Amino acid sequence: MFRHVTTRLLSRSTKLRPFSTEVAADDDFVKAWRSTIPNLEPPKTPLSFMQPRPPTSTSTLPTKLTLNLVLPYASEFSNKEVDMVIIPATTGQMGILPGHVSTIAELKPGLLSVHEENGVKKYFVSGGFAYIHANSFADIIAVEAVPIDQLDSASAQKGLAEFTQKLSSASNDLERAEAQIGVDVYSALNSALSG
Repeated sequence: MFRHVTTRLLSRSTKLRPFSTEVAADDDFVKAWRSTIPNLEPPKTPLSFMQPRPPTSTSTLPTKLTLNLVLPYASEFSNKEVDMVIIPATTGQMGILPGHVSTIAELKPGLLSVHEENGVKKYFVSGGFAYIHANSFADIIAVEAVPIDQLDSASAQKGLAEFTQKLSSASNDLERAEAQIGVDVYSALNSALSG
């Protein structure tokens, strides 16, 4: 649909660039890459790293959600079957159950809860994205995810006070923006620790 609309909006003389998933091995970029750096393979698209998902079944609603919680340095959950996940989406708290409709949600700083048969695991996440697939798979990619029991309430309150002071004394837009990010993260952290 998007490609069709884009084609109609552009003039006939404009050539459409291929989508990243359509880049062929003989593409100009790949040729230029290999002539510049012959010992290193050209970068791959994210699609080349993703494993195919099982087909979506419309006959029965699954009883478990398969969760992948990935950080830049580790994988907290890998193909773990859970009952429910609650994420801090930018649009508000969002519960993900088996059979959830396909969704992409941006994460904001806040509390992420993973509900399993043997209890609830809570993490503070600073941001990231959640990809919910229609076949009861959820891929959550977070910048940071720290178990809530490893965080110190006194340090969080001290951090909030420091960034609130920096915000009130900021002299330019950059300082204000940096201080506001600190206030937002420490406010969410204090809220997660008190809840």
